[in-house]
Amino acid sequence: MATHWNAKGEVDGYSSKFLGVFLMPFILLGLSLLFMAIPKIDPLKANIEKFRKYYDGFVILLSLFMLFIFLQILLWNLGIKISPNIILPIGLGFLFFYMGILCENAKQNWFIGIRTPWTLSNENVWDRTHKISGKLFKISGVIALIGVFFQTYAIFIVLIPVSSVAAFTVLYSYFDYQKEME
Repeated sequence: MATHWNAKGEVDGYSSKFLGVFLMPFILLGLSLLFMAIPKIDPLKANIEKFRKYYDGFVILLSLFMLFIFLQILLWNLGIKISPNIILPIGLGFLFFYMGILCENAKQNWFIGIRTPWTLSNENVWDRTHKISGKLFKISGVIALIGVFFQTYAIFIVLIPVSSVAAFTVLYSYFDYQKEME
């Protein structure tokens, strides 16, 4: 079964039918169990409850994204060739946008959000870092959607903005923490 595509949307990896059919559902099951455990094992579980509806929304959206990827793989192998360069920018665009919403609402915790030593050490740094990262992840989500129109470059249109946001937020949290300590 075709299970991997290169940046041009061409198949470049295959798996056995067993893996092709069952790997993604097993991954989704494992992630679901992990996402159910996180609110119970986090030392700051009361904070997770404060934004639980956004957390649950993210879990649902991620599960739907993985389901769409799985369906794309199955359909491709049944002869209905839907390019991953269409599915991925759309799915990741919505996922990144919702990550922005999640970040804007996340309270300090050990598992969800921008968890750097500086955000975990100072609630004000956590709040400011998540406020700006929320906006930037939303922008990354919108940019990712543009990848649908430039399928040859979709991988770059999706990955460069979100990677830049991730790097920026780590640096931002460090410098904000330094400023807070002064």
